[in-house]
Amino acid sequence: MELKQKVSIEKKGIVVSDKMDKTRVVLVETMARHPKYLKIIKKRKKFYVHDEGNISKEGDIVIIRQCRPLSKLKRWKLVEVVKQATSRKEGVINGATENNT
Repeated sequence: MELKQKVSIEKKGIVVSDKMDKTRVVLVETMARHPKYLKIIKKRKKFYVHDEGNISKEGDIVIIRQCRPLSKLKRWKLVEVVKQATSRKEGVINGATENNT
């Protein structure tokens, strides 16, 4: 019997809320092409992420990885903080508008 290696899904996004203990809300933007009209559409989705050490702050750009269900909404864990926000509000406003690929 062969052992299959699990492929973990990673996404890059921006922290939009850090008001909960050990939980962050991360906004991930993706680009997709409409199947019929072929227009490129920007899609946004929010993920609840487990942050054990409370190391990320609002406005930070982070990498998250899918994991087992940790609660009703949390299915992602924080892997690393790629870039820290300079100021709280400025990071959220500028980070949400730039392309996070």
